[in-house]
Amino acid sequence: MTHVLRKSIFTVGLIGLFALAIAAPAHAGSVNKSVRIGAGEMADEASSVNGSVTVGEAAMINGEVSTVNGRIRIDDNARVEDVSTVNGAVRIGTGVSSENISTVNGSIRVDNSATIDGYIEAVNGSIDVEKGTTIDRDVSNVNGKIELTGSQVGGDLSTVNGDVILADGTILRGDLIVEKPGGWNWGWKKRKPPTVIIGPGSQVLGKIKLEREVDLYISESAEVGGVEGEMALSDAVRFSGDRP
Repeated sequence: MTHVLRKSIFTVGLIGLFALAIAAPAHAGSVNKSVRIGAGEMADEASSVNGSVTVGEAAMINGEVSTVNGRIRIDDNARVEDVSTVNGAVRIGTGVSSENISTVNGSIRVDNSATIDGYIEAVNGSIDVEKGTTIDRDVSNVNGKIELTGSQVGGDLSTVNGDVILADGTILRGDLIVEKPGGWNWGWKKRKPPTVIIGPGSQVLGKIKLEREVDLYISESAEVGGVEGEMALSDAVRFSGDRP
């Protein structure tokens, strides 16, 4: 359960960040106010505690973009480093370059042709990645759908309770992992199993590792490196067309 443990550490770390932000001196009135960096501007960081953060088109941030309670929006063609919030959604525009992207409670959406030099991670929230985007490391959550469209992932993709859709020739270079819920998730066997769809032209160059049963659909034009765990490749439903 390495990925779930990582989520726990991640959550505790961000809660610690919240406590530190309250104790430390505020940055230019950024504790209870939203922060906006204008289009084309440069800054060392963009941070708040109880407010949203917006980075304008083609702006450049040489440090972190972060908040605790608020959404984060990075507009088209901006350049940033780590992007993180605890309670809030994250929206990454077209052509953005960033490092790690994370939230605890909120969705993450990445538009076309972004370059993510690290990982994308949520705990309770969906993850949507659009065409032409590349992610160097892992994509993971615990609860929420993960949908990748025409994008590339250099590491693993993992979830516990979320549906997974790889569409329009997405390439996953690592493993696709659906983890077994831990003791904190009572009654999970009675719930509808997650759905995993490997769409047309998509590739899982590693393996599909299933620690629980799922509804598994694999396009006739998709490629996977095998299925192991609670199911086998023969358990998958093969389909033609865009979706099963």
